[in-house]
Amino acid sequence: MIRRHILLLVPLLAFSGCVSLIDMARDIARDLADIDVAGISGGLLGGETFEMSPEQAAQLKTIPGARPLWQNGIEESKALGFMPVYENGAVYAASMDGFLVRFDPVTGKQAGNVNTRHKLSGGVGAGDGMLLVGTLKGEVLTYGSKDGKALWTAQVSTEVLSPPRADSGTVVVRTGDGRIFSLDAGSGKRKWIYQGATPSLTVRSYAGVLISQGMVFAGFAGGKLVAINLANGAVTWEAVVSRPRGATELERMTDVTSLPVADEQQICAVAYQGRVACFEIANGTQIWARDASSSAGLAMNDHYIYVSDVQGAVVAYNKKDGTSIWKQDMLKGVQLSPPLIRDEHVVVGDSLGYVNLIRNDTGSIVARSATDGSAIVARPVSLPNGFVVQTMKGGLYAFGM
Repeated sequence: MIRRHILLLVPLLAFSGCVSLIDMARDIARDLADIDVAGISGGLLGGETFEMSPEQAAQLKTIPGARPLWQNGIEESKALGFMPVYENGAVYAASMDGFLVRFDPVTGKQAGNVNTRHKLSGGVGAGDGMLLVGTLKGEVLTYGSKDGKALWTAQVSTEVLSPPRADSGTVVVRTGDGRIFSLDAGSGKRKWIYQGATPSLTVRSYAGVLISQGMVFAGFAGGKLVAINLANGAVTWEAVVSRPRGATELERMTDVTSLPVADEQQICAVAYQGRVACFEIANGTQIWARDASSSAGLAMNDHYIYVSDVQGAVVAYNKKDGTSIWKQDMLKGVQLSPPLIRDEHVVVGDSLGYVNLIRNDTGSIVARSATDGSAIVARPVSLPNGFVVQTMKGGLYAFGM
């Protein structure tokens, strides 16, 4: 158990001043298929494996199950950068062994697959009629969403740890060294690159980018949120989600490791060991901020911001002024996935392999169902009749609403 947490620690940290450690981290990232990470349930940087108290387990056992629709699976996911996508009337999922698989969203039956013949590390992304995945060797692979036909392959600087995104004729890819690449959606030709400053100690991020209103939004180490013009790569504004504080480098680490969320007027992000903050989307002016810590992420609807915090609680804030509305901490100690808002529910997966449905107005857990016992790290994905999650063992589980 101790060895497992040591192995997990190395790919999560990057030291900008030590080439040998950076190389070591990258080598381990490329060999993630050989590392047993199915039992992740400790803290972000390792630690004791969580054991639920008998009282907590008994309380959660009384919650009714969610309505199952179907289940299927692929090879073990293992790496953290995989999530399914619903695109062109189908569910697509990928795994490290190189397969991109299509599933019927109603029955869950496999409807086709593509063998990419690469070790995959990030996906599945979608947009502009394409499916996109990234590899451990820094390749971006694209396929037609209708027929699975290979379109083009592009090379970026290093491993792709999150789903690439496509919008308005542009593919945007974030790499493990903190760069953002813009590629032409028709050819894969490079258009621009963004490289932000990197502190001496950072959390390894599996977050990608958000594309909205002709802008690319991304959070970075050191608590920064950046808005980049999608067309030309120019930085429109930078904002501070959270500032480092503390006596040691570890205490001062406050990174935005999850996707921001946005509507027409504002964009919000949350930092590990920092704050949740919202800004005017046009110019980056801060609207409000509250102390919070999350490595998983947040979601937004018309009224509230929902945060999966590092303590295993889901917290709802008023979107206008940041007032705390409710806090659901019955899952305290369990690592949570980013939240999905689906109808009147907030859906989160957890490190024990359960999906949890929470009323988005009251914070009450109204349903909880097991999957295959391995962690659900990625955000649940909405389907026309429910939602689907992908587990670290490669299980796909769909539930109705």
